[in-house]
Formats: sequence, C-alpha cells, structure tokens
Amino acid sequence: MRIGVCTSPEKVTSPVADLEYIESPVASALCPLEDDSAFEARLAAAKAAPAPVEAANCFIPTELKTTGPQVDPAAVDAYVTTAMRRAKRVGISTIVFGSGGSRKVPEGFSIADAQEQIVAHLKRWGPIAGRFGVTIAIEPLNKAECNIINSVDEGAELARRADHPNIRLLADTYHMARDGQGPEQIRRAQGLMAHVHCAEGDGRGPLGTKGEDQRPYFKALKDIGYKGRVSIEARWEDFASQLPPAVVELQRQIQEA
Repeated sequence: MRIGVCTSPEKVTSPVADLEYIESPVASALCPLEDDSAFEARLAAAKAAPAPVEAANCFIPTELKTTGPQVDPAAVDAYVTTAMRRAKRVGISTIVFGSGGSRKVPEGFSIADAQEQIVAHLKRWGPIAGRFGVTIAIEPLNKAECNIINSVDEGAELARRADHPNIRLLADTYHMARDGQGPEQIRRAQGLMAHVHCAEGDGRGPLGTKGEDQRPYFKALKDIGYKGRVSIEARWEDFASQLPPAVVELQRQIQEA
C-alpha cells in the first residue's frame, strides 16, 4: 500500500520519508468554479510540491446540491467535467466523493429518493471520469457528519448500482471506528475498493496520537488484495512535526496487519 497525506501541496515544504503522494482538496487543486488562469496557478503549485498530487477530496461544494429538490444536474455535471479535465492535467487519478454538505438530505426529503439521485449522478459521472482517466471513490461518512452513505456496505451498494468501472469505493478508518463499523465491511466490498483514508476514531488524530490499533482494518484490506493508496486525513496540532512519525506509525500498522 502507498502512503499519502490529505493537505494542500504548499504545506508539504520538504520531502518526508516514505510519503509517496499528496491528496489535495478539489477546490484548491482544481478550482472548478474559477477560470483557467486561477487553475494554472494551482497547477504550478502542485507541480512544485515535493510529492506528486495524485488524489483529491472534498469534491462537490455545499452550495451545489446533489440531493433534495434543488438539484441542478446540468450545473453539477459541468462542474464535474471541469474538475475531471483539470485533474488529468495535474496527474490526479482518484477523486473522493464525500461532500457531506452537498449530499446531505434535506429534512422531509426521502432518503430512498436521495439514494436514487446519487445513483443517477454516479451513472452520469462515470463516463465523464472515464474520459479523463479518473476514478471517483464514494466515501461513507459517519452519521454525525452526514445522513446518507454512512457505511462501507451502503457505499458498496451504490457503487454496484452505478455499475461503471470509474465509480468505486473508499474506506475511511476514522469514520468506521467512530461509528463502530468492523473490518468485515471491507471484506464484503472486495473488488470495489479504490482508496483509503485513515485517522484515529477518537479525536481524528493521525495514527499514533492515542495509540489506537487499526491493524484489523489493514488486515481486511490485505485480505481483499488491496494494494492502493492510503491517505492520512487527520486533525493536526503541528503538521510539520507530526507528519513524519504519523507516516512511520501507519507504515508499521500496515506491515504488522
């Protein structure tokens, strides 16, 4: 498995041993709501980083709704197309669809209808992503952060319904640990897993902060043959000093799993 970190490229000011890539927010890496000149500046920043920017997260902004009565599919698809086109130029091959604010189901709106909306989006986005060589990874979020797609099982079901090779799944050990989800959900998602986030469930610090053992999750990933990216997506007290030992601890838990 390859180890990366979720941050803006400018925050990684020098190479970090065994840190293989950066995962940047879509808004700062690709700025899909801004013109090409704004993107060119962000592209230069990505290319200057000491590790390649290979993935992106925080896909759809809160104001661009993907569930509920105010969805504008044409506007969403235009945004997605711009993001995918620019992702190819940066070298980003995975974009994470967490976007809890965008996909949060409004009060009084049917969860089942919202799921249908998300599946319809994914079916449209798959071919768009495919044209630019990008995989969209559905991120389940814990129940305190969003009211839809809260488990790996639920995300896997939607990925299967989307039925496109560029629509896949993410497992986030923080969200799983926080909601008490076990590693068996990862095993049930064999063949769908395209990306992983990790942080401790208690406080969302990087692994090693409170000594949380997440080796069962990494063992499950090994059991399904996962060899892809694992991004540290954590809350940092001092990013520069915490990142190197966080990489070491993540690497240790993966190796011992």
